[in-house]
Amino acid sequence: MSTNYFALDSIDEALIRAERSKARELRKSRWWQQKTSTGTCWYCGQKVGFHNLTMDHVVPLTRGGRSTKDNLVPCCKECNNKKKSLLPVEWEEYMDGLRQRKE
Repeated sequence: MSTNYFALDSIDEALIRAERSKARELRKSRWWQQKTSTGTCWYCGQKVGFHNLTMDHVVPLTRGGRSTKDNLVPCCKECNNKKKSLLPVEWEEYMDGLRQRKE
């Protein structure tokens, strides 16, 4: 008898596709236009212009996040690529490490 210990950790691919579809729809909304109008990255605070902002899930889909207005933020491509699937607390630890190295 085989037991799959990772069943609770796996995220249904169909659910991820559905959430990504919801995010694409929100990206077309007036809400998203207002959210990106300043052109500022939510993570680093840099002004990169609204055309250079990407949509990021604060809690990634692969970690159980959803495509809801309270979980979606505009961010620069650099931060989005660095954050990948980190949770907010993990991202903070990463940023704190970078700040300490600069000091």
